[in-house]
Amino acid sequence: MNDTLITVLGNVATDPKLRVTATGIKVVDFRLASTERRFDKALNGWRDGKTIFYTVTCWRNTGENVLESVHKGQPIVVHGRLRDGSYEKEGQMRPVFEVEAYALGHDLTRGVARFVKASHQPGDRDVVRDDDEPSGTAEVSPSAA
Repeated sequence: MNDTLITVLGNVATDPKLRVTATGIKVVDFRLASTERRFDKALNGWRDGKTIFYTVTCWRNTGENVLESVHKGQPIVVHGRLRDGSYEKEGQMRPVFEVEAYALGHDLTRGVARFVKASHQPGDRDVVRDDDEPSGTAEVSPSAA
């Protein structure tokens, strides 16, 4: 299989959200904003370029670890499989980029982190069914997270 693997540096744009598939598999999604920065010789300084938003999907234990470790606004590095798609809004096609994360972590060029090995036990979280979610998914209530 020829997957397109990428590594993206950016800031977490939305808090991670847990879903549970109809078969009981935990999936965590969040949005990642990655802004191009270039040195402008004319200004003798850095300037920001375009921002690309990615939906990052984390499966099973990776997702659970992300839910406990990653929060909106934090700088992270994500490595995984790139998937693209599009949707129509107001008569215009809009691109959608998704990264199925194989590995991720905090960007240590911008801060300090402490590693704690995870020990996932069955029933660690209370899962609450949500009628707003697509069929077969559930969301963890904020009080249980």
